Amino acid sequence: MHILKKLLVAPLLLSVVALAGCTPKDGLDDFNLMVDVAYLPKHAPFFAAEAQGFFEEEGFDVSLMPGSGSTNTVTSVETGRVDAGWADFGATILSQGKGAHVKQVNLLQARSAYATIALESSGIKTWEDMKGKTVATEGAGAMTAMWPLALERSGLKQDDVNVVHATGESKIPGLLADRWDANLALYVSDEPALMALGEKANILKWSDVGIDLYGNGIVVSDEALKNDPERIERFNRAMQKGFLWACDNPEQTAKDFTKEVQGYEPETVTYALKSQCELNWATGKSDDQFGVMTDDGVGQMLTVATDFLGLENSTDLTVDDIYTNDYIDPIRHDEDVAAPTKRMEYDHDH
Repeated sequence: MHILKKLLVAPLLLSVVALAGCTPKDGLDDFNLMVDVAYLPKHAPFFAAEAQGFFEEEGFDVSLMPGSGSTNTVTSVETGRVDAGWADFGATILSQGKGAHVKQVNLLQARSAYATIALESSGIKTWEDMKGKTVATEGAGAMTAMWPLALERSGLKQDDVNVVHATGESKIPGLLADRWDANLALYVSDEPALMALGEKANILKWSDVGIDLYGNGIVVSDEALKNDPERIERFNRAMQKGFLWACDNPEQTAKDFTKEVQGYEPETVTYALKSQCELNWATGKSDDQFGVMTDDGVGQMLTVATDFLGLENSTDLTVDDIYTNDYIDPIRHDEDVAAPTKRMEYDHDH
């Protein structure tokens, strides 16, 4: 596996980028996969899927790349820089509304990780505790746009909570310095980051107030689906097996991740993995089919994109333009996933 590493000197604060030196495996299909942001413990299943041989079993030599936001990941997929991306559903829809010819094909994160995150020492344990407090968020983005809805659903008014804007990189340092009381963030990302810094967090999940939307899924280009559908089917099969295996084997998954990404203790990775894996399965009609999307779920995302995220009302985007389940054979809850018993041993440091 070729891994573009984000070597963390101090989590979220300083990084050095390097390319792992390795040689392609003979006879395997080179496949480039970009995640949504810089490597975090939530990405551990991707590392485990490779280390345990799931990609190789389907004939792939996967190059994993960090992202710089889901929108950039979607763009990289459409332009052919990468073969597939793991990207936010809302960001995918916005890109499609601007003409991107891509589709969501495998919903690995079926539920939302949106949250309001405070330090345990803040005393913020409920939404009511947010009254009179200050929350930090980026100046743009899905959570910022949807904050009024979160307040409404939680029974608060907009003037109950002060809002300040901060860059993504400054939110955790600002929280630790008591510049504000809470952050709007994905709890699968920021809670482990705080743990790595020795801090405990209290999490107000937006899903608990009824904001439970599709999260991240695998995005590929329409051209790839047209030109080689069997290739996408093989990749999805490996990705599904590898992801669910990782969730069932957190200790080994943490070892596979920390071998490639520095800056996190194994305990932090296993904790983050538990949170990430709780978001695997959808609710409703597709609750027993991993990766499957529905017209209702995608339609809800399309409505949110129009009402809150800036998607133009004039767009003629339909649910059929946004997703397809045609390239997955979904794993079900009662199915056991085993790591491949025969695979080529590979030295990542070679």
